Amino acid sequence: MKQADLFDINGHVALVTGAASGPGLAFAEVMAENGAKTILTDIDAAGLDRETSRLRAAGCDVERVVVDILDTAALRAAIDGAVERHGRLDAVFANAGISSGPGYGLSPDGAIDALDLALFERAIQINLHAAFHTIRLAAIHMKRQKSGSIVVTSSIGGTRSEPFVGYGYAGSKAAINNIVRHAAADLAPSNVRVNAIAPGAFLTNIAGGRLKSEPERAKKFAAMSPMNRIAMPDEIKGLALLLASPAGSFITGAVIPIDGGTTAR
Repeated sequence: MKQADLFDINGHVALVTGAASGPGLAFAEVMAENGAKTILTDIDAAGLDRETSRLRAAGCDVERVVVDILDTAALRAAIDGAVERHGRLDAVFANAGISSGPGYGLSPDGAIDALDLALFERAIQINLHAAFHTIRLAAIHMKRQKSGSIVVTSSIGGTRSEPFVGYGYAGSKAAINNIVRHAAADLAPSNVRVNAIAPGAFLTNIAGGRLKSEPERAKKFAAMSPMNRIAMPDEIKGLALLLASPAGSFITGAVIPIDGGTTAR
């Protein structure tokens, strides 16, 4: 098979949660730029308007749906609506997520006896429960059509103890990693693949965008990686395209780090 065919997603239908910025926007861009009909969802209406307008101006076939990821009925409506409009669903990126505050290695507020418990619970709700429902609702359609790729945004903080991330974030990402493996085995007979991308330090808006505005914090995160830098959102696009395209046809149940070598140490 030629390279162009391996990565051909032209005419596919893709849906991305948390698509107004960061890795979610990168996922939406790489899908749309390679010919997929792409539905961007986010709670940030202004961000969605800005990015869908930009992508449409570039000739991409994109839609926007404002969704609070914690509203399971609204999430179902967005996913079901995509299938009703386009007849199928080829790729879903369960990307929406939040920080749960600093890790114990960054601040005394991150220690287990000083946690913001409300933020801990909210991280579990969004990063675990909402991500699970995204997988589940996508699987309903993909199982019926006997094809599809579900990609979850996890974190290397869910694969090992990581002092720079909060308890809620680490716990939610560890749990979603195992749900990915579980769902992959469950859905494999239906030719539906489920994988997780586990980024290291990327320049995103998570945690209030502090890596952009706090040089000392950014320096600490950069030092985690043997490459000694923080990745840009565009650097996640290649892996996303692999997992969503025919090139990834035998990859399922994987939690793939993209971290500049951090977990190799």
